[in-house]
Amino acid sequence: MNADLHTTPEPPYYAVIFSSQRSGTDDHGYQEMGAAMDALARQQPGFLALESARDSDGFGITVSYWRDENAISAWKANACHLIAQERGKAAWYEHYSLRVARVERAYKGPAGR
Repeated sequence: MNADLHTTPEPPYYAVIFSSQRSGTDDHGYQEMGAAMDALARQQPGFLALESARDSDGFGITVSYWRDENAISAWKANACHLIAQERGKAAWYEHYSLRVARVERAYKGPAGR
């Protein structure tokens, strides 16, 4: 798991939730592309944090946090990210879903709120 659990600012901000099921076990450059996209996302204006996990059956969730919707749109349109998106559709994912949510409240623990 890759996590930046304590680096988001006070809300509001946005979360992009990418859930995916990997297709097969062949890597076909998936790990390298994932590392490159992680590094590239962290350089984008408005990027706040990233959390990611994948189970042994290939189901994964990556949540990236962004300052605003303009930052999300710019990341979606990034040329290198567009290439990764196309490779994902063609070779890496059996299925995926993407959700964008505005974070209104956030708590940290273990004490919580």
